[in-house]
Amino acid sequence: MRYRITCLFICIVWISGCGQSETASSQPAVQQKSIVKLSEKETIPASFFPDPVKIVSIGDSLTQGVGDSKDNGGYLPYLQNKLEKEPSITSVEMINHGIRGNRTDQLLKRLDKARIKKDIEQADSVVVTIGGNDIMKVFKKNFSNLELNQFKAAKSGYEKRLRQILDKVRSENDHAQIYLVGVYNPFSKWFGDFYELDLIMNDWNESGKEIIEEYDSAYFIEIADIFKNSDEDLLYAEDYFHPNDRGYELIATRIYNDMDITTIGKDTLEASAKGDDDQE
Repeated sequence: MRYRITCLFICIVWISGCGQSETASSQPAVQQKSIVKLSEKETIPASFFPDPVKIVSIGDSLTQGVGDSKDNGGYLPYLQNKLEKEPSITSVEMINHGIRGNRTDQLLKRLDKARIKKDIEQADSVVVTIGGNDIMKVFKKNFSNLELNQFKAAKSGYEKRLRQILDKVRSENDHAQIYLVGVYNPFSKWFGDFYELDLIMNDWNESGKEIIEEYDSAYFIEIADIFKNSDEDLLYAEDYFHPNDRGYELIATRIYNDMDITTIGKDTLEASAKGDDDQE
């Protein structure tokens, strides 16, 4: 086990570097006028008007979009394009707060920044990518003496900080949908015999699934299978670690397919409609 993971770490180091009409008589005219007045008094449901949506993405390099050839934010423009085709959505604003290399402890600190807090407060959905760099930290710290129990120990800290991250998001916004994107093994296609890394990734993904279920309107997005089972080249050619354009497109498709489109932005629109009523 130590030999396999040590070899894998060496490989990692080597390859790494969101008018009025006239009427014929007076009687019909009176009847028409009465009907118009009644219609004007009817309450128009909030869902009648398509809702503009704001998606805030926070996390690591998958959110920043490392590997995106156009440097447009990875999966975000693909997700935006899909959402804007929905008849219930007029427009989508994507806010990218991803930073390459971020671990859970670093993202937790960034969530105290005023700009991020404000964006989350106004969000209809928050997409989170985090955890991969927590795993890589264990590799870097223990590469000469790697054991599975080291990852299990590190996972406890990851779970605690992930809950704190989600708690902060919920404290800023009690109605936004939250989507936690899982981690994936970028080496499964090229180094399939290193099955231990798959075990580690699966273990951490299971923790993410269990934790996200503790929150309302919160969902886990599985992406590990996208990279493991695909016959396509989905990795960035310069590091074979981050997704390439096609990889990000498939991630966006998975997020879109798992999103609760029917309710996205609903609370924001109803709150706005209620505010208008209060002013009358």
